[in-house]
Amino acid sequence: MKRNYFFIFLLALISSFAFSQVTITPATFNVDDQITITVSTAAQACNQMGTNPAKVYMHAGIGDDVNAFGFSVIGNWGQDDSVGLMTNNGNGTWSITLTPSTYFGINTTQQANATKLGMVFRNANGSQKIERLPLCDDFIFDVGTFQVNLSSPGNNTSTIINSGGNISVAATNTGGNASYVLIANGVTINTNASTANYSFDHTNITSNQTYELQITLGSSTITRRFSAIVNPGTLAQAIPGGLEDGINYNPSDPTRATLKLNAPGKDFVYVAGSFNNYQPNSSYAMRRDPSTNIFWLELTGLTPGQVYTYQYWVVDQTPVANSPVLVKTADMYSTLVLSPFDDPWIPAVTYPNLPTYPAGQEREVTVLQTGQTPYNWSDATLNFVKPDKDNLVVYEVLVRDFDANRNYQDIIDKIDYFSDLGINAIQFMPVMEFEGNESWGYNTSFHLALDKFYGTADKFKELVDVCHQRGIAVILDLALNHSFGRNPGVRMWMNDPDGDGWGPPSSDNPYYNTTARHSYSVGEDFNHQSALTQYYTRRVVKQWIEEFKIDGFRWDLTKGFTQNCTGPDEGCTNGYQADRVQVLKDYADYSWSLDPNHIVIFEHLGSDNEEQQWANYKLNEGKGILMWGEMYSQYKELAMGFATQNINRMGHVSRGFAGKRLIGYPESHDKDRMMYEAITFGNGGGTAPVNGNLTNALARMGAIGATSILVPGPKMIWHFGELGSNQSIFTCSNGTVNDEGPFIPGDCKLDTKPQVQWTENWLSDPRRTAIFDDWSRMIKLKINEPVFNGDYAISPNGSNIRQRIYVFNNSLQAPQISSVVILANFSVAAQNITPDFPFVGTWYNLMDDTELNVTNTTTAINLLPGQFRVYGNRPSTLSTNNFEINSNVTLAPNPTSNSFTISVATTKVEVYSVTGQLVKSFNNSFDNTYSFDVSDLNKGIYFVKAADENGNEKIMKLLKN
Repeated sequence: MKRNYFFIFLLALISSFAFSQVTITPATFNVDDQITITVSTAAQACNQMGTNPAKVYMHAGIGDDVNAFGFSVIGNWGQDDSVGLMTNNGNGTWSITLTPSTYFGINTTQQANATKLGMVFRNANGSQKIERLPLCDDFIFDVGTFQVNLSSPGNNTSTIINSGGNISVAATNTGGNASYVLIANGVTINTNASTANYSFDHTNITSNQTYELQITLGSSTITRRFSAIVNPGTLAQAIPGGLEDGINYNPSDPTRATLKLNAPGKDFVYVAGSFNNYQPNSSYAMRRDPSTNIFWLELTGLTPGQVYTYQYWVVDQTPVANSPVLVKTADMYSTLVLSPFDDPWIPAVTYPNLPTYPAGQEREVTVLQTGQTPYNWSDATLNFVKPDKDNLVVYEVLVRDFDANRNYQDIIDKIDYFSDLGINAIQFMPVMEFEGNESWGYNTSFHLALDKFYGTADKFKELVDVCHQRGIAVILDLALNHSFGRNPGVRMWMNDPDGDGWGPPSSDNPYYNTTARHSYSVGEDFNHQSALTQYYTRRVVKQWIEEFKIDGFRWDLTKGFTQNCTGPDEGCTNGYQADRVQVLKDYADYSWSLDPNHIVIFEHLGSDNEEQQWANYKLNEGKGILMWGEMYSQYKELAMGFATQNINRMGHVSRGFAGKRLIGYPESHDKDRMMYEAITFGNGGGTAPVNGNLTNALARMGAIGATSILVPGPKMIWHFGELGSNQSIFTCSNGTVNDEGPFIPGDCKLDTKPQVQWTENWLSDPRRTAIFDDWSRMIKLKINEPVFNGDYAISPNGSNIRQRIYVFNNSLQAPQISSVVILANFSVAAQNITPDFPFVGTWYNLMDDTELNVTNTTTAINLLPGQFRVYGNRPSTLSTNNFEINSNVTLAPNPTSNSFTISVATTKVEVYSVTGQLVKSFNNSFDNTYSFDVSDLNKGIYFVKAADENGNEKIMKLLKN
């Protein structure tokens, strides 16, 4: 009971601070009364705006006791649009007058249930706020002249008692005598028809109780809720062997499932779920293994295929300071969670038949379902051979911003687009359950669960399957440096001084640091030296590899995996840290133990000597960890028509890597688009200025591709770079651009982007499709021509503005290409570039098969602004045209749905995917009427290589409908 009195005192203290900063006239009011809200800008700790701001906006909402902003919110954060604009009173205060029911536009039912008004105040762009003392959070005020104060045991509180204990209930109300009804577990246990001071003692309580106190005055009813949790005592019982944390389905009996919870320091746990109407009795108190103190409980009598939900009610009767006694939480190892915060706004077309969140509960709940039908994977997935790491071309995509429906089906529907481009890997930004619906995904809360906003688990598996059918590997972005506050690992051991059920990790948290041990803090920082965190990480890895057949992970923010640094110490964070070197090697080893060819990528962006430890790790076994190699600044300059920086570090040799384990990239999700920078800040001089000239800027993207994609080693493309995207990363959801500063309110970096690439039909714009065609050609050259697995030298011609790249593999013999010379002019004027060809003779432009007779290796080649050339010492096998008898060899019909014929007699016909995989072959003597059956092939682009009886060959493109 001391705890309840403390919170009553704390609420009173907070209220006094609130009233000193914000006043409402009249002080008590109904939802349909006109009121004036006044905020003081006097100096105080929670005022970021200063004492004399230019403008003050009120961002406000109305709701009930559960959520003061739950019914309606008015205000457009960061927008100077007069919505919520307050009037300057000239005395250090600002006011706004409104009638809540009208201002918030709430319906009759909401008006009847409105009990709270919430607000916060901001400057015009949202970068500064005034919040409530002493905790710097939202201001909350009562709505209604009829008010109730539940003084014991406290609204929305839970009291822990021993079996046979008592609960004292005490409440008062304003407005005269009211009717009180006390309900426990759905049964009325006491009434008082007329009083303003209610009290009742519920005695001899032997089971958990969920209470509702209903107070009625006239036509208004206010409900207060609280509970009593009975300590079940120690239930010692040995845990069965072979269980993992979370749900363990019984493979031989779908009516049973066993839950396992490792909760060090907790006294007892109940499992509350739809199977006990969220009113667990002693039979749902978890058993505790006497040797490990791990909690477990077997559920029986389950109906196979039925969707159940549950939570853990975790109790610590002697918590550390500011930690709650009771936490209601979903399972940390959930593979599907339901959220009262996010689920109501998930479109039914994206997630059909979404399970219903259980009425009357709070926070996330875990879904449990026995007897699920396994996904029927295609042979393409079961037998999938991952692309060679040396020539991996990764396409990074944010599902939310790729197409209009913002779901997995959008990606499936565009699979031909990816095939045409020729990439051999797609990397999805985090798709694990994150907080909110529209997000980049790095605010992950449940790492084993798929976020429902993009679609169902089966739909995502279908997407993986479709990618594999096209020879495309699937890589997931994995944010395991941190999680956010909804994660049960935070909530079960949290610091919660204001009692709202949210807070950072407490000092006894076995998973998380109380403060980040690195200088790039995001969310709550995992302690990767903790055995529990390492177990959790391995379970995450296992879930996605085994359940979803994921081919690789990109590990986000690996600099944070150390325990050796402090927040502000940049030198430490960016220096060599042996603990993170080892733990990340251990995680890679675990991935490879499940899948020997798993693709492991680190976003470290750190020192070469540390990255070498991973890039060279087990390289002799064909492994090695791929490192992100950001080259945005250098390539952005080239796109802009400037050249103060070189691009030498686009390749692995510059980093001291023993093998090609650097994923170089000019663009990623985290940087602005090169084309936006070029047309906004680019060189405005010369004969082809890029500043303000989209056509000239787009014409440079082919050269960007040639000097990045074709450098040996894996490469990455950010989505729509292949179409020359010029949509700023700071584009707001309404199409405006706002870059006030990184990750501050008003900065639209994380906003959902308008789908301009489709609505503006970029695929019909020849300036953009030229980039697509060039990049597609380069990608296919990189993947199919062995020379691009060879060595290289980046050697600008006197200036970075005139780029030269030499690619060579002297072990290759004719007809294979063994030497390539790449030239590019990034000036805004024509330039003569000295090619310095390795030798004289016939060279071939690998982009269009034209020939160049080189009699002098130093004869300059003139390139227009933004032009490039890719010369090989032999023609590419992608476009072999050696039929001597008839050079007009064609196949028809093209496109085709079922079959095609070839206009000349052939002896061998092979059909290849765009990634170079042989998918069908025909060996015999065929005349020009023979019908080659391809009805069993998926839709997409293919290459058909046909040979005549003399061995002459031609490769032709085929479109399969």
